[in-house]
Amino acid sequence: MNNPKPMLTLSEVMEKLRQKGITNEIRMTDDKRFVISGTEKSYQPEDLKIIRTYRFEGASDPADNIALYLVKDNYENIAMIIDSYGANSNYEGPEFDKFLKRIPEVEAKEEFDF
Repeated sequence: MNNPKPMLTLSEVMEKLRQKGITNEIRMTDDKRFVISGTEKSYQPEDLKIIRTYRFEGASDPADNIALYLVKDNYENIAMIIDSYGANSNYEGPEFDKFLKRIPEVEAKEEFDF
């Protein structure tokens, strides 16, 4: 019988990514730009590709739904985009969702299959 992989928490996935050298996070600023945290490096959706999506659901609170998008830019740099999904997004307004929907998804790489 084939044993499925155990479900990991957000912090466990982030630690595995950190071990692979992936620590940058892209966030939406107050002026609606999408930048790597702590820098002025900004992105447009066409600069990125989603290479893996991880979804996490809170065991006791449905409001604890979080998605981590692993994205690669045109220069092969990899970063994370993290957001609560459902009714409790981290960002106000439609800009964040519109940005995410415009990023193309590519086939998930097995190296990020945790």
